[in-house]
Amino acid sequence: MMSPDGPLEILIAALAFAVAIGILVTVHEFGHFWVARRLGVRVLRFSIGFGKPLWQRVAGPDRVEYVIAPIPLGGYVKLLDEREGNVAPGDAHRAFNRQPVWKRVAVLLAGPAFNLIFAVGIYWVLFSAGVPTARPIVGEVVPDSIAAHAGLKYEDVIIDVAGKPVDTLEAAVLGVLGDLIDDGVIDLRVRGADGVERNLQMQTGEQRHALTQAETMLPGLGFDFWRPRVPATIAIVVADSAAAQAGLKVGDHIVAFDGHPVGNFTELQRLIEPAGNRSVTLAVQRNGTTLQVPITVREEEVGGKKIGRIGIAPVNTPLPSSIGAKDMMTLQKYGLGAALGHAAQKTWDTSVLSLRIMGRIVTGDVSVKNISGPISIAGSMGFAARQDWHVFFGMLALISISLGLINLMPIPILDGGQIVYQLAELVKGRPVSERTLLIGQQIGVAMVVLLMGLAFYNDIARFLHP
Repeated sequence: MMSPDGPLEILIAALAFAVAIGILVTVHEFGHFWVARRLGVRVLRFSIGFGKPLWQRVAGPDRVEYVIAPIPLGGYVKLLDEREGNVAPGDAHRAFNRQPVWKRVAVLLAGPAFNLIFAVGIYWVLFSAGVPTARPIVGEVVPDSIAAHAGLKYEDVIIDVAGKPVDTLEAAVLGVLGDLIDDGVIDLRVRGADGVERNLQMQTGEQRHALTQAETMLPGLGFDFWRPRVPATIAIVVADSAAAQAGLKVGDHIVAFDGHPVGNFTELQRLIEPAGNRSVTLAVQRNGTTLQVPITVREEEVGGKKIGRIGIAPVNTPLPSSIGAKDMMTLQKYGLGAALGHAAQKTWDTSVLSLRIMGRIVTGDVSVKNISGPISIAGSMGFAARQDWHVFFGMLALISISLGLINLMPIPILDGGQIVYQLAELVKGRPVSERTLLIGQQIGVAMVVLLMGLAFYNDIARFLHP
C-alpha cells in the first residue's frame, strides 16, 4: 500500500479517494438507472453516497429524486417495488417485482457492466493518447534467492511468462502473479544481455502462500526490476548522522560492509537497512588508500517501518550498463480501433486474473492479506494523484473493474446475490419467499461486515507495518 506520510499526502489521498469513489459509484448506479428506465421500470431515487442528503432535487415526468449524500462509500437506485410499499394501480406494471426475470437480471447486471465498460473507456483513452511504461528488464538479483537459483540474471529481459508473451513491466508482474497462484511454479523465458534466450523456472515451494501478497512477491522471489546502478561513492554526509560521527567524508568510496563486498549503492542499502543498532566496519577507499571505518548503524522509523540508516547519499552517476534510459521505456500507443481492442483485452485479462485471485483466496491458496479496504485504496489513489494523469486514470480503471466484479459476487445484498434470487425464481417458477429473502439479507450483511472488517484490519496492518 502507498501509505500517506504527512498531512498534505493524507489530504490528497482523501480527496483522490472521494473523487474516485464518487465517479465509480455514479457510473455503477447510472447503469442500473439507465437500463431500468429503458426497460420500463420506474425509478424513485438516484442517490450517490449515504446519509442525510447534502443536495437533492426532484425532476422529470416520473418525479425522480436525485440525491448527493455525505458518506462516499456507495450509492443506490431505488426502484418502484410492491414488496417495499403501496403502489398505485396505474403504476403497477412499472414495478420491479412485476417485470419478467430477464428484465430484472438485466437491471441488476447493468451496474457491474457499466463499471467494466467504463474501464474499457479509460484504457481506450490511455492507449489512444499513449501510455509510457517500463519494459520488463530484471535489476538486482539477490544471491541464494529463488530467482538466483532459477538462473535469473541482471539485465535479463522477460519476454514470456507461462507461455504468454509480455512486453511491459506491468504485464510481467501480473503474469508472474498469475503463474504463482496456479501451482507455485513460475515459468519464464528471458533474453540475456548477450541476446541469448533461456527458459527458467522459479520453484517457490512452501513459500508460495506468503509470496501471493503483492508487497512481498518480488522481494520474496529475490529480484527487482532494472534501475541504473549507482556507485557507492558518498556525495552527501548528513550532519550529526552515524556517518558524520564515524568520520566518513564526501568522495569516500565504500567497497565493503562488515566484510561483504559492495558493488553499488543499492547493494550497500540492502546491507544497511536490516542492520539497525549494529556496530559494523566499512571498507572505504579514500585518496588511493583503503581504510577500515567502524560505524554504528542507527535505527530509524520510516513510514512505520524500522530500518537501518547511516546518513549518506550517493553521487548521481550510474555505473556503465548495456541498458540506456531509452531502452528501459516503451510507449503503448495505438490508433483508435486498435486502442479499443487493446482496452477490451486489458479489461478482460485484469478481470480474469482478479476472479482467479478471489477464487484462490476462498480456497486458501492466496493470502487473505490481499483483501484491501478504503485506507489502502485511498493511499493508492493519493499516490496516483501525485503522479501524472496516466497513473491516476489507470488506477481508476483498475478499481472500476474491482467494483464491478465484487458486486457480481453471490452475496445476497450485492447485485450478484440478487441475480441468484431471480434465477432461482426462474427455476422454481415462483418468487423466492419473503422469509428466504430476509434470512439471505441477514447473511449478506454479516458477510459484508466480515469482509469489511478483514479489509480494515489488513489496511491498518499495512499502515503500521508497511
